[in-house]
Amino acid sequence: MEECVFCKIASGELKSEKILESDNFFAIKDINPKTKGHSLVVSKRHYQTLLDMPSSLLGEFLEMGKKLAIKLIDEEKAEGFNLIMNNYEVAGQIVPHVHMHVLPRKKGDVAPGLP
Repeated sequence: MEECVFCKIASGELKSEKILESDNFFAIKDINPKTKGHSLVVSKRHYQTLLDMPSSLLGEFLEMGKKLAIKLIDEEKAEGFNLIMNNYEVAGQIVPHVHMHVLPRKKGDVAPGLP
């Protein structure tokens, strides 16, 4: 997808610091973080939503989210985390490329739109 920002990051056309990477996914910091450390797990291949991604990749996708959550809990001294995935525009998906938000959380923090 020539217009997709995540595809451009995956191909190296756009520079972004990858904080974790596997064969099929990478993790980067969110450019508009809701909490300190808010990061994304992004598919290297273009799939619009979770429904488009092959089921064979779901375990690796979730494992990358888990690794990222552990890393962010340690780095941000967080007490918990949110995993959020929006699918389709009506559900809040801004970039039509499969990705999962990992938000480290601390007691009393403020994350707009989240508990």
